[in-house]
Amino acid sequence: MELLLPPAAAESLFHVGSIPITNSMVNGWIAVVFFVFIAFIARRRSGLVPKGIHNLIEAIVEFLLKEIQKVTGDEKRAKQFLPIVGTIFLFILFSNWIGLFPGTGSIGIWEMHEGEVELIPLLRPAASDLNLTLAIALFAVLASHIMAMFAIGPISHISKFINIRGIFRSFKKGPMAVVVAIVEFGVGLIEIVSEVAKVVSLSLRLFGNIFAGEVLLTVMLGLLAYFLPIPFMFLELLVGAIQATVFAMLTLAYLTVATQDHSHDESEAHSPHQEEITPATTQ
Repeated sequence: MELLLPPAAAESLFHVGSIPITNSMVNGWIAVVFFVFIAFIARRRSGLVPKGIHNLIEAIVEFLLKEIQKVTGDEKRAKQFLPIVGTIFLFILFSNWIGLFPGTGSIGIWEMHEGEVELIPLLRPAASDLNLTLAIALFAVLASHIMAMFAIGPISHISKFINIRGIFRSFKKGPMAVVVAIVEFGVGLIEIVSEVAKVVSLSLRLFGNIFAGEVLLTVMLGLLAYFLPIPFMFLELLVGAIQATVFAMLTLAYLTVATQDHSHDESEAHSPHQEEITPATTQ
């Protein structure tokens, strides 16, 4: 019997107009509906003291906020980043774990493809589709730039990548300052490439790990359907949690670094030295 490994691209189940609906999209929708339902329950809390499931929801939110604050060092920014980082973490975690439910990858419809009858699974782990991971990565990087523009201003943020303002200011400081400003301008252009690399690396890391896990489970199930896949399923639970954590922490790092005004930090770094020199000069 030939072992059929899952293809890299998600399989299309049907079309809505010209838009294909894939089995990975179905799993993604299940996650979305789940969190919408949880949000609806959270809004219906009665009383100041949480009870039942509201205790769990509040504990998760407080845990995420505390972990985010450890990175930002600032409660205000931690609260600003919580909706983005927390949503990404919980969505990826839940999407990875529901991909291990019985029936995912094994229950589907038989269709003729290239002269052969193949099983098209109705469900497939959402993160095993590069389209989804690419979309989340693009959202995370764009969110860091939007938050940075609100935090330090659009001109200051854009100057990190296209530092024309620094070149004009360097004319007043001499030729060496002009050379340094031109070098910084070139470094800024390289930073633009690094932003694209962030999207690519984030999406490929998540997609590669989740898809490789699905292939591994398929191979184990093909060798022996009973008992042998169980340790690997527990391993995939761990991998799913690790990948969600890594993706969320990298997003948090991008948000934290992007919203820091480095020029302001440099001016503050010089001010204590000047205060120390001034009294000595007056004496």
